[in-house]
Amino acid sequence: MTPQIHLHVLASGSKGNAAVIEGPAGSVLVDDGITRRALLARARELGVNVDNIRAILLTHEHTDHIAGLPVFANHFGGPLYATAGTVAARERLSQLPFEVISRMDSLELGGMLVNVFPTSHDVADPVGFRFASIDENGEVADALGYCTDTGVLTDEAGQALTGCRVLALEANHDERMLATGPYPGYLKQRIHGRRGHLSNAQAANALPDLVTKETEVIVGMHLSHENNRPSVAVRALAAAVGAEAANETFTEARTPDGHLTVCVSAQDAPFSVW
Repeated sequence: MTPQIHLHVLASGSKGNAAVIEGPAGSVLVDDGITRRALLARARELGVNVDNIRAILLTHEHTDHIAGLPVFANHFGGPLYATAGTVAARERLSQLPFEVISRMDSLELGGMLVNVFPTSHDVADPVGFRFASIDENGEVADALGYCTDTGVLTDEAGQALTGCRVLALEANHDERMLATGPYPGYLKQRIHGRRGHLSNAQAANALPDLVTKETEVIVGMHLSHENNRPSVAVRALAAAVGAEAANETFTEARTPDGHLTVCVSAQDAPFSVW
């Protein structure tokens, strides 16, 4: 695929999430769990022009995905999109001018076809997104899959995420670290449950079905600060696709032919995938 869609992760983790998906004719902000000041500063750091954001999409209503939205929305003139369940779940969201989407909707935003798909999390109606640019022949020219905060991959998620050039997939925790860590039992059960978060192993196990010859970058998303490490997540994901360490710290990996790169997002270190 020819790169036409770019991922800019401004923050990813339990303390706040925000990502800009840049398309051929504008950008889309996915979630806003950080302050407007932090969002603008991190966008500048990556060279991302926030004036090109055409719309805002929400995955779900947890605070780390919406905390900054009310303030940002006051300075934003474009549409806001979320499912009816997400909007109704928080008063602060119900007071904003959302356009309601369903879990199987398709939208055209920023020169991209955006397909919505259901995820599995302990909230009202969570979703993920596939972004695709379409050429003049009606064929997919580029595609990016975005899926975090889900305890399992739904069938619809699996279909949407297959064959994306950029695959941004949750790799929240290492199962051993979670089991032996300091979290109370009820929280461990929640995280590990079907409506919790994907572990490194679960994400890795899904990769053989999701990765095709079109896939060039896998990004581990929403890493737990307490129950994961970048090198631990990369090792797990890399092993599933035959990638090898690309640096001494094993925070990046590549297949021997150089076609596929594995990396991870971070809470406080914004980065871009071009």
